[in-house]
Amino acid sequence: MKGRLRLTARGVGALVLGVSLLVLGVWWRYPGMVGFGAALVLLVVAAVGSVLLPAPVDAARTVRPRTVHRLGACAGTLTLTSTSRRLPVRLDAVDLIGGTPIGIEVPPLKPGTESSVDYPIPTTRRGVLPVGPLELRRPGLAGLAGARMSLGGVTEVRVVPRVLPVRGLPSGVRRGHVGADERVERGGTDLVGLREYVPGDDLRRLHWATSARTGVLMVREDADPARPHLAVLLDDRAGSHPDEDGFEDAVETAASLLTAAVAGGHPVRLMSASGGVDLEVAAGTLEDDTTLAALADVQPVSDVDAPLPLPVRDLDVVAVISGAGAERASLLLEAGRASVGVVLVVDRATEKPSTHAVGGALVLTGARVEDLVALWDTVVAR
Repeated sequence: MKGRLRLTARGVGALVLGVSLLVLGVWWRYPGMVGFGAALVLLVVAAVGSVLLPAPVDAARTVRPRTVHRLGACAGTLTLTSTSRRLPVRLDAVDLIGGTPIGIEVPPLKPGTESSVDYPIPTTRRGVLPVGPLELRRPGLAGLAGARMSLGGVTEVRVVPRVLPVRGLPSGVRRGHVGADERVERGGTDLVGLREYVPGDDLRRLHWATSARTGVLMVREDADPARPHLAVLLDDRAGSHPDEDGFEDAVETAASLLTAAVAGGHPVRLMSASGGVDLEVAAGTLEDDTTLAALADVQPVSDVDAPLPLPVRDLDVVAVISGAGAERASLLLEAGRASVGVVLVVDRATEKPSTHAVGGALVLTGARVEDLVALWDTVVAR
């Protein structure tokens, strides 16, 4: 493996001192000084020669997993195989993780052996974490010179929010016809829309009144009232979150609710107050990571006043997630439009989680995501 040769600071100092002593010794005719200077110069030359040839090593680096929850385990593996037949090989390694160099201890490689070194990759922050390039450093004689070899390019690790276990959603709370304001009890079906007939559709689902009026066969689309929609409105306004940790808790609260709803077969919608995120996940989607990927990249946004309103069809169960610095009137108004509206507030100054009702909305306040999830399980998902 070829590398870039360079003198170390020690090597540069030794070379400058050796040349100086050699010149002064010749000028002043001091044989001892000449000999000492020449010895230093030869030592530097020998150090360069010790790393002049390519290192007899085959190297490979892997990173697993490529997608990980925040604070989850992620590791890089450096595998080195010595192709030398006689001498051991000594190397140091440095990997650039998120722009920060991280040293890796590499044991000496005996001739013809293979060694693997695992090293942790920190996952304390959401988003895309660039890992690499990794640099192998081969020290020369007496540390006077060295060779540096880049291994591979940049590997991206996506750090998504943590997901805490949540019981799920309340059942029997669909709003009925689009635009209506009544609740639908457990059992039966809920007409949520009409579409044109497609060959193969069940004829028992034809909506005859509309078909007769329009002259086109229309099929009713029903929804099970035990499978209400969950709409999560994440307040990503910078002023709503006085500290960064509070925003992380808000994001992880959203991730936990959405993941539980998808696992329970509920349709979900994720929107941010700024409008930067707006996506839907249909019912019956298994192991869908779309919402987690979207939440991995969301960051607080400045210069946003009021949150965007949720569509009427998503007003079954609405969870508005915000922070201690938010002006709550607009949030309460949005939550109050739903059959079940909940405002979850991350407030680091809260000593004890609390629950209270304001108008048609329920307000849950806690200092951490764990507090809010526990309140949801106790008060909402009953």
